[in-house]
Amino acid sequence: MNRRKLLTLLGLPALATLLGGAYAARARGQNPYYAGPVKANFDGLTFSDGREITKGFREFFQWQLQGGKESWPASYLTPPQDVPPARSAGMRVSHIGHATFLIQVAGLNIITDPLFSERASPFQFAGPKRVNAPGIAFDALPKIDAILITHNHYDHLDLISVHRIVDRDNCRIIAPLGNDAIIRAKRPDIAVEAHDWGDRVALSADVAITLVPSYHWSARGAFDRRMALWASYVIAAPQGRIYHIGDTGYHDGAFFREHGAEFGPFRLAILPIGAYEPRWFMADNHMNPDEAVKVMADLRAEVALGHHWGTFRLTNEGVGRPLEALGAARKAAGVADEHFVASLPGMVWQPPAA
Repeated sequence: MNRRKLLTLLGLPALATLLGGAYAARARGQNPYYAGPVKANFDGLTFSDGREITKGFREFFQWQLQGGKESWPASYLTPPQDVPPARSAGMRVSHIGHATFLIQVAGLNIITDPLFSERASPFQFAGPKRVNAPGIAFDALPKIDAILITHNHYDHLDLISVHRIVDRDNCRIIAPLGNDAIIRAKRPDIAVEAHDWGDRVALSADVAITLVPSYHWSARGAFDRRMALWASYVIAAPQGRIYHIGDTGYHDGAFFREHGAEFGPFRLAILPIGAYEPRWFMADNHMNPDEAVKVMADLRAEVALGHHWGTFRLTNEGVGRPLEALGAARKAAGVADEHFVASLPGMVWQPPAA
């Protein structure tokens, strides 16, 4: 039975069409999501961050077969759910879970990689299941002005959550190149603004974002690897600058030093600290807490929040390992505990009053 027929029988015709189309397009040497000129980060078929691709399906199955995964609890303690204000004239950042944050700054409400579903998966009956509730209940979410998508992995681009917010708030969606086709595959009525690295987008008279590169990749299935772009975001506002990464490896740190020099210093850096074991497989695309502390220094960030841990079991490390590893990394680098916090759903960060 072919891939498209199986997905259709499972009741997922839109996904069947999307992934079946990706397979057919790749067989023809075409990109199903994006058609544009060849440039530094795009060879006409796939996107690149300049690194050699070293891991593939063989290495993935090797990881899956070798064991070593620590168990996770069915639930993990978190702070109480946040009930945010309708707007904030200052800067207020609330962690909803995984890579989802509500950033309230200069009167705008921005949400990153919204994921309110029970699973980070193309299926609602299988795949990584959350072990804590979203840090803000959907009904308590204020009106959203802009959704920022970092890339198309299922733990970052959850179409159910994106469509739900857009239907309620008619907000803008900003995404890297190619992700617009994925978001609009089932809902062609939705407007998505797709941008390249280096593009600056005004969200208001006072707030602008810039898409910047990270060391990662993209895929929704087996046949569309690196066919949509991935990005991090620089958010510039009168209250200061925020740097948000959905996922990244550290590599040689060049991107982060460049961004620190060009855009820094940052008032806040929102950095992933989880999904990093085993290192032989994950290091290319997921940094560990020690590397996240290096990124904080590279960016010249005053404060960092660690995310991408403690909600979905994606890799080998136990649910609390990133918390322990971050503590050791802070101590080794001489970073005060309050300057790099491992964030949990429901936690709120605000700059101290002047």
